[in-house]
Amino acid sequence: MEINYSKVYFIGIGGIGMSSIALYFLNSGKLVAGYDKTKTDLTQTLINNGVHINFNLNNIPSDFMDCPNTLIVYTPAISNDNIQLDYFLKNGFHVLKRSQVLGLISQNKFCIAIAGTHGKTTTSTILSHLLYENNISFTSFIGGISENYNSNLIENGQDIVLVEADEFDRSFLTLKPNIACITSIDPDHLDVYNSAKELQETFKEFADNLEKDGVLFKSFDLPINGIDYGFSPKADYSVENYRVEDDCVYFDVKYPNSLCKNIKFNMPGKHNVCNALAAFAICKNLKINDDDLVKSFETFKGVKRRFSYVLKSPKILIDDYAHHPKEIKAISDSVYSLYPTKKIMAVFQPHLFSRTKDFMDDFAYELSKFNEIVLMNIYPAREDPIIGIDSKELLNRIDNNKKILLERDDLTDYIIKSESDVIVVMGAGDISKEVEKIKNAILN
Repeated sequence: MEINYSKVYFIGIGGIGMSSIALYFLNSGKLVAGYDKTKTDLTQTLINNGVHINFNLNNIPSDFMDCPNTLIVYTPAISNDNIQLDYFLKNGFHVLKRSQVLGLISQNKFCIAIAGTHGKTTTSTILSHLLYENNISFTSFIGGISENYNSNLIENGQDIVLVEADEFDRSFLTLKPNIACITSIDPDHLDVYNSAKELQETFKEFADNLEKDGVLFKSFDLPINGIDYGFSPKADYSVENYRVEDDCVYFDVKYPNSLCKNIKFNMPGKHNVCNALAAFAICKNLKINDDDLVKSFETFKGVKRRFSYVLKSPKILIDDYAHHPKEIKAISDSVYSLYPTKKIMAVFQPHLFSRTKDFMDDFAYELSKFNEIVLMNIYPAREDPIIGIDSKELLNRIDNNKKILLERDDLTDYIIKSESDVIVVMGAGDISKEVEKIKNAILN
């Protein structure tokens, strides 16, 4: 559906989900601007492409005070008392949430929606690459930066719209996909959902939103009806002959009446292979043949901050977005299977006070598995502090003698002096800003 506004203004334009839509509208010939509170690589990319971004809440460009021709888009991370949002609402502008805009863009198009509490970004990015390499006409909005295309918007035509279906704020219920995928339903966002059961019911509601004759793919262990995939031999699409060689994985895929052999994949870890398997299954539904998929997998470079190698010598430095206990477990399993004889340090910045409160013991349990643990203070994002919930309390619960809570200024020096061979930096906040400093200090 065409959105009939010549101008689009974004509140929170620097978010990973917002910036891809801003680029999409810019490429569609619309005038685009927005506000964000912080300068990031994403805001700089938009500015480089000609988007006007202001970092002062009191400034709204005069071009975007034109109510009849301006659409306002905001992210659910923006609070209701935001003065720009309040101004636009009170002055009769058409104001939509990011998820509503994605719903409109995908309306009347063949829509593929990838959902899940973790795995959706990696799955969406792999699938985008497979579609691009096989010259399928599509546009994808992904929640990470593809290493192949250095973007979170990948355009190769308009026939298919591929979106990450975000469960936060129940955003994904605006979508009516033709193909849906659910990678995981682990408890998360319990500040939005009252219970794990309520979260699961909302995912079922998302699955029920499929268009008539739509297809649902889902991880084998999920209690939802659909075509399943996983390591279980009982799955419709199952991994066989999984092996690790030189930081790459190789595997076969057994699926109804067929076997696709020797897929080479550049992202280590069984959790990433499951994401690759989901993308493979969707591509088979789109009638892409095995040989072409094998070739396409080999050229996939990965997703920024998803088990991203920053250094391999003299120390190994890995950067990852992991911010949930299940994700930390996946990283731990992967890194210890790759480097069973090396000392491994986890550097973790918790994300959100509410998530830290909800999963305090689970975080402590998973972090305790590393040889050495460095904790940073909690990244608050949209939240105010919660009394008694802080990184010091998390540190106390970690069952490991080699643990420390550090201020940002002390991090690099501590890592340099450590005997750990592998450093894994994890978190969904701003911890990634330290990775380049750590890398330079190791090299010097």
